[in-house]
Amino acid sequence: MTFSFSLVLVWLDLAGVFFFAVSGSLLAARKQFDIIGSLLLASVVSLGGGVIRDIVINAGPPVAFTNPAYLAPPLLATVLVYFLFSSVQRFTSLLVLFDAGGLALFCITGTLKALAAGMNPVAAVLLGVTTAVGGGLLRDITANEVPQLFDPKDIYALPAFAGAASTAVLSLTGTFTAVSATAVTAVVFAFRVTAWRRHWHAPLAVRGWHRLGLGTAENGR
Repeated sequence: MTFSFSLVLVWLDLAGVFFFAVSGSLLAARKQFDIIGSLLLASVVSLGGGVIRDIVINAGPPVAFTNPAYLAPPLLATVLVYFLFSSVQRFTSLLVLFDAGGLALFCITGTLKALAAGMNPVAAVLLGVTTAVGGGLLRDITANEVPQLFDPKDIYALPAFAGAASTAVLSLTGTFTAVSATAVTAVVFAFRVTAWRRHWHAPLAVRGWHRLGLGTAENGR
């Protein structure tokens, strides 16, 4: 598992932090937060999943608090959005694109770190998914938005499951390389964005309910 601790994996993790941080700052801008609120929301979404991961695997103090490099992406994202948001705010898909990038990268790094910590493959996949969706969940709750994770008209966690499972298989078979990591990232990103654009969704919790008729269904129980 030497690849888990390579410089490439660190850069993948930092890239995921940056992508998620941009999504947080974009949401803060659209909610008309001030720049401090933007920085805090960017930090919550980009570092939250990793903090949860490091606590679960008992890795000591989370890397977000021990490696100063992890504080740079939220700051950079906040500054970029501050200066560029007025020219990109008409593109409503921008937040989803950056969020999908963070999701794709974090499901990989979370799974690899869990495997490196000695967790079994199933637990590693679950922790990879938790790392990928945790920050976005915290972001949406903090900004008083309906979490994308629980949106019945969207698919959010399933791409992360696919990426985490693929990463676990590749790692355990010794075929996880920079090339395969890039391929998994691209597939998860494309899966997430395509699901959003085409309005793919999973079945509701109760068979026979309709997405626009939940109230009617409840009243007729």
